[in-house]
Amino acid sequence: MRFRHPRSRRGPRLVGALLWAAAICAVVAAALFDVSVGTFRQPGTGTALTVSASVAAATLLGVPALAARDVRPWALTCASGVAAAASLACTVAIHLRAGDADASSAYGAFESVALLILLAVTARQGAPVPAAVVTATLLAAVITRPLAVRVQEGSVIVAFVLTLVAVMVTGVSLATRLVVADRRQREHRIRLEQRLALARELHDFVAHHVTGIVVQAQGIQAVAAKRPDMVAPALQRIEQTGAEALVSLRRMVGGLRAEDIDALPAAPEGMRGLRDLVADFGLRDVSARLTEAGPTNTLPSDVAAVAHRVTMESLTNIRKHAHGCRHVHVRVQVLPQQAVVEVSNDGTVRQTSSPGYGLKGLEERVTRLGGTFLAAATDGGWLVRACLPLAPARTDTP
Repeated sequence: MRFRHPRSRRGPRLVGALLWAAAICAVVAAALFDVSVGTFRQPGTGTALTVSASVAAATLLGVPALAARDVRPWALTCASGVAAAASLACTVAIHLRAGDADASSAYGAFESVALLILLAVTARQGAPVPAAVVTATLLAAVITRPLAVRVQEGSVIVAFVLTLVAVMVTGVSLATRLVVADRRQREHRIRLEQRLALARELHDFVAHHVTGIVVQAQGIQAVAAKRPDMVAPALQRIEQTGAEALVSLRRMVGGLRAEDIDALPAAPEGMRGLRDLVADFGLRDVSARLTEAGPTNTLPSDVAAVAHRVTMESLTNIRKHAHGCRHVHVRVQVLPQQAVVEVSNDGTVRQTSSPGYGLKGLEERVTRLGGTFLAAATDGGWLVRACLPLAPARTDTP
């Protein structure tokens, strides 16, 4: 079984670095343009433009630090809000003091570019509720500045162009935010699915080994007095089974604790592992038989892995719950369109205080491959049947 991994973030990081480089170039070019045309030396508006541009520049310089992971999003939103409020205040001051100044002297390229960058960053990374308010304020600051002195044809055209650009920047930033949020949810869901799969593996491996230890210990107690020569080999098998259980447990717990889960401890591939399970099945006075029909050695790896788990859990349940069992029959049949795994026994089911998770986990595995699962009492015992398509129609999301 192979897990799906979240996509690499190297590509998005590269795109982000390129966007920041383009933004820095645009800001520097806009600042040089304003200095060259004397935007900040305009009579009546130069002082207000200088103050407003300085606040925007200071906020823009602090964006890399405010956008870091160790700073909460509301800090970035508040800083952008301060820049937007300062810009609107300067717009009001220019409107009140400009007099008969030319409308084109009320705005410069640098502040507009800086506010657009802050708008993009706030809509993309700001705290959700404050970011909505600050985004609207930034939009108002960008759009109303050309209209600060008077409303005329040239200033309306500039305001219209800035409106289109600001709306486009906001839309792209919000779309990027939604895409990133969806990707994070998908990664979280994948990690959750991986941990659920590991939990099922933990049950399968550890329950199988621990049940084997208990059965072997009970067998030793029954024959210790009559056959003392069998005690040492039985203890050796118990030690080996316990060591395998500890290894499986360490792997599973390590996988549950890890952030990036690479793979599960692999089950034996093909039919070999299933044959070993039946051959190693040990119960006193109980015989286990395996019947194969069809090209069982050509089973796909995922189908063979589920067949192995079905057999493992069924034999474990027989050890724990099948009272009076004398015969166990495992049958694997490969048909043109599906593989059928059946595990039957002639024992009676012991009543337990609470249902276990083994059969439920088996049903989840089988249905995940698009197959059908049955576990029910028969006239002469208990039957577990799993029908697995050879071309599985998976039900998990891509």
